Amino acid sequence: MSDEQDPQQMTRRQLMRHSAWFGAAVGLAVVGGEVVSHIAGTASAAERPTLRFAQVSDSHIGFTGTANTSVTDTFTEAIAQVNALDYEPDFIIHTGDLTHLATQEQFDQVKQMMQGFKTPHVFTVPGEHDSSDDGGSRYRSVFGNGTRGDGWYSFDIAGVHVMGLVNTLNLKNLGHLGQDQLDWIQQEVAGLSSDTPIIVFSHIPLFAMYPQWGWGTDDATQALSHLKRFSSVTCLNGHVHQLFTKTEGNVTFYSGTTTAYPLPKPGDGPAPKPVTLPAGKLHEALGIREVTYRKGRQQLAIKEQTLK
Repeated sequence: MSDEQDPQQMTRRQLMRHSAWFGAAVGLAVVGGEVVSHIAGTASAAERPTLRFAQVSDSHIGFTGTANTSVTDTFTEAIAQVNALDYEPDFIIHTGDLTHLATQEQFDQVKQMMQGFKTPHVFTVPGEHDSSDDGGSRYRSVFGNGTRGDGWYSFDIAGVHVMGLVNTLNLKNLGHLGQDQLDWIQQEVAGLSSDTPIIVFSHIPLFAMYPQWGWGTDDATQALSHLKRFSSVTCLNGHVHQLFTKTEGNVTFYSGTTTAYPLPKPGDGPAPKPVTLPAGKLHEALGIREVTYRKGRQQLAIKEQTLK
């Protein structure tokens, strides 16, 4: 059987492709039917039963303004804070708006900066700022290796099925997944056991956080309908530059903060424009997120850290 026909081979190949973006020395082992990653020279995969990863979001490399006079500095600080954790994350996800204007120079800069993460794998999904004028083609040329369609993908790690979705193209007001991606989601989960934990990454929320500002996804209900039978579904997003949690049935949504600048609370003002905080207060609005999964527990453990 070719690796195109073997889902486990596809998993390992996709992980290796994503890892190749950053040149990490990656080992992949199948332990008890689970695909688990570890950096060469560290403890074996069998000694690491818990999945631990970090989320960063909305670095907006290239932004200039009073809300943050150096987004490069604060993203550098966020990378250092992730690297200072007392463990090495199994992977890191950046949930979009890597850049502010989607220029080639900004993509090259953020890619080079993320090479500093101490982790075997770094994954991304695009924000609307990453595809502002070209349908995401420059983003995919840098970060789209091994993805499908407009940049969506999946992988399995430590018994968890992870999907990175793209809902920032073909925007009218709300985020949009599109029929091709909806069909792919349905096919992706069709063969999974209902007790498989599901983690979904997207840039724009998959729930109606504040539709008046475009903080929601118009066809998210269709996507989530394919996940109703699973006992644990966690959706992580960026875009809104602030922490927010919502639970609907078996699905828990976590909006993440930013490493760049805060946005107003929903409805606070006419539009979500960058907020300039008093001197010394910016770091309190920025941060990173730690996520831990232990086999046998339905809920993931979420820990927020403000930027130090």
